[in-house]
Amino acid sequence: MALLQVEDLHVAYGAVTAVKGISFEVDAGEIVTLIGANGAGKTTTLRTLSGLQRPEAGTIRFDGRPIHGRPAHEIVALGLAHSPEGRHVFRDLTIEDNLRLGAFLRRDREIDADIAHVYEMFPILGERRTQAAGTLSGGEQQMLAIGRALLSRPKLLMLDEPSLGLSPLMSARILETVDSLRAAGTTILLVEQNAHAALSLADRGYVLEIGRITVSGSGTELLADTRVRSAYLGED
Repeated sequence: MALLQVEDLHVAYGAVTAVKGISFEVDAGEIVTLIGANGAGKTTTLRTLSGLQRPEAGTIRFDGRPIHGRPAHEIVALGLAHSPEGRHVFRDLTIEDNLRLGAFLRRDREIDADIAHVYEMFPILGERRTQAAGTLSGGEQQMLAIGRALLSRPKLLMLDEPSLGLSPLMSARILETVDSLRAAGTTILLVEQNAHAALSLADRGYVLEIGRITVSGSGTELLADTRVRSAYLGED
């Protein structure tokens, strides 16, 4: 059974339907990517999966349970975490306080150990743990946003445009981190502007166009697909 199953999902903002009956799934241990142009419905899909946007129709099952219509905090508690586009760190709080907020639903005694693990993953955060998050660079804030999401101990981590606005060097570092998270056992649903990098990482991918899935396949298959190469990889 897939860890995440989405069936015939429809999402609207008022009279505008942003997602038009998409179906896809994510198996445990995979990286699955959603690619498409701006406005294709990728971010709306992630927001709906995490409970920030209510669907008009369709079903979402996570780890065997229906979650469509559940509030966001319940979805996080079930093990589905979301690192949103734009990072959205708490700028006036310290790095460590931001990380602790990621564990706000936990009651176990391993939070400090998990924070230490994030500092091992991103040493710059450990060096600046008492610094206000708003003083960090864009790449450092992205590290913090990923670390905060990891503090909920997710079974599935959704990453929305983790390399957006970053330098090529920092983008590469963030995407290397995504691959290392999968290697450590975290299942990942990835939305990423760099389609080539996303498909190179992904086990499988889905192409969204104006709210509908038009092409799907393994990352390797989509990299070789002439439609994808022309539309999203800048190749003829």
